[in-house]
Amino acid sequence: MIKDVKRTEKAMDLAEQQNVLTLVVDLKATKPEIKSYVEKTFNVKVASVRTLINFKGEKIAYVKLAKEHNAQEILDNLTE
Repeated sequence: MIKDVKRTEKAMDLAEQQNVLTLVVDLKATKPEIKSYVEKTFNVKVASVRTLINFKGEKIAYVKLAKEHNAQEILDNLTE
């Protein structure tokens, strides 16, 4: 389902300022599937999911977490 977690400068800014995780997901993944997977995997509550397919043909999911969770902490834990 999740192929990669984006760690670009833009992705880090989104995590810090808007509490959003930026993920590369399978092209066939639906928004409800992404939401469910992220909630179970990271033990968080997801507020919303937005997706797009970039020029490389990758499906990017922008997953906004509920206020009680911190996207920056999740990214920090993934890089350790």
